[in-house]
Amino acid sequence: MDRTDGENMFNRNGFMPMDSWRVLRIMAELIESFDTLNPTKDMFVSVFGSARTKEDAPDYLSAVKCGQLLVKNGYSVITGGGGGIMEAASKGAFEAGGNVVGLNIELPMEQHPNKYQTQSLNFRYFFLRKVSFLKYSTAFIVYPGGFGTLDELSEVLTMVQTGKINMVPVIFVGKKFYQGLVDWFKTTLIDEGMISPEDIDLIKVVDTAEEAVDFLCECHRYGKRTTVK
Repeated sequence: MDRTDGENMFNRNGFMPMDSWRVLRIMAELIESFDTLNPTKDMFVSVFGSARTKEDAPDYLSAVKCGQLLVKNGYSVITGGGGGIMEAASKGAFEAGGNVVGLNIELPMEQHPNKYQTQSLNFRYFFLRKVSFLKYSTAFIVYPGGFGTLDELSEVLTMVQTGKINMVPVIFVGKKFYQGLVDWFKTTLIDEGMISPEDIDLIKVVDTAEEAVDFLCECHRYGKRTTVK
């Protein structure tokens, strides 16, 4: 449609006409993700972490081990589909013969789908990608990362805290990296009344892939909620 001025790009309610068509794109992405993931009936574990982590970094090697251990214990793996920690966890799971789903996001930089995926979904919208993580994951393992990782982590904790998803293990890998954040949760957020003391029990902090998967298996074996000790 030809636009002769800025004003007629909007209807009287202030919305661009293309917004109605955007809803169809949103529906299509949701339907594709549901049709891909729901029939598998796999026990998926999401692994979050930085896309910038190098292949020779300790966190990368740990995430490879984590992917391997998850598959050996009967789990399938979901990651964001990109490089760094996402690639590492995918690589470990893929090479162990597991099902690896990558939820790829279209970004102008950093995000390029890794080759260690048995299934791949592409998303234009971050919120739809997070819906798929939340709907199909039985646990979340969180390695060091930046804003994107913290965004996903906050979403998970909020959904568990408010009962919008089932109580699932949320495991931080890297005590040195995450302890300051957890201490801030325990002091500032609790002291200011922003969260309840029991909300800290939603998080488990460990140092190794072995500890993370052992704790995860213990939670699922006995149906226990996560707890920080």
